[in-house]
Amino acid sequence: MVSATVRKPRLEEAADMPAHAASRIRVEHVSHGFDAPTGRLEVLENVDLNVAPGEFVALLGPSGCGKSTLLRLVAGLEPASAGAISQDGTPITRPDPSRIVVFQDPTLFPWRTVWDNVALGLQAQGILKQEKSRVDAALRKVGLEGFAKAYPHQLSGGMAQRVALARALVNNPRLLILDEPLGKLDSLTRLEMQSELVSLWQKNGFSVLLVTHDVEEALFLAQRVVIFSPRPAKIITAIAIDRPYPRHRDDPVLTGLRHEVLNRLGLGKNW
Repeated sequence: MVSATVRKPRLEEAADMPAHAASRIRVEHVSHGFDAPTGRLEVLENVDLNVAPGEFVALLGPSGCGKSTLLRLVAGLEPASAGAISQDGTPITRPDPSRIVVFQDPTLFPWRTVWDNVALGLQAQGILKQEKSRVDAALRKVGLEGFAKAYPHQLSGGMAQRVALARALVNNPRLLILDEPLGKLDSLTRLEMQSELVSLWQKNGFSVLLVTHDVEEALFLAQRVVIFSPRPAKIITAIAIDRPYPRHRDDPVLTGLRHEVLNRLGLGKNW
């Protein structure tokens, strides 16, 4: 099994990370399933996973194996059938603004401006009036300060996903949960957004848990890649990506790791 040792961020990577900005997540012996018309459908089986404060972890595995289900459990959107999930030692029992999910679809409200879409979280918490500056700051972080008054139909796909990221960042999350957030973007926009995600993570210091089906994306973004089996998902292995940022796609080390990951996923013949 490949070592899953977590590499501490290098000084140049961690320089802008605010103190106490990131959560530690522990997933302990978690199993989960659903009642289906044909009987019980087991999705996760005895999953153990730790995310260190400030760590960027990517989850890879076959489609439908249970990766997104695990994200929902960590987000507190539903309880696990068995096992325990905690954030900084406290059991996760419900959603919390410190853990924000960004989905593949930006799900913006078409009748609200960009500014108003980003402000939703603060409005729901009843603190928008005194925290308006956080909305402007979030838009600056994603490079959309000039589009505050625009509506979703006036945005490109990449811009809409930046709004979704700003809507997450305005809550000052300690854990950013990303469920295929770039999956619907064109290839060029996706490459650009990958670099922006790394930059946002480095500057804000939160922990990240990412689900993706793109092996190259996982290797480009994450410090550790966790590989799951087919459903019911078990962790096959975890691979530490000890390469500095910014990363380059022609890095021979990343090329070798890509081959290793594909082999672990049973796709080595496609290399």
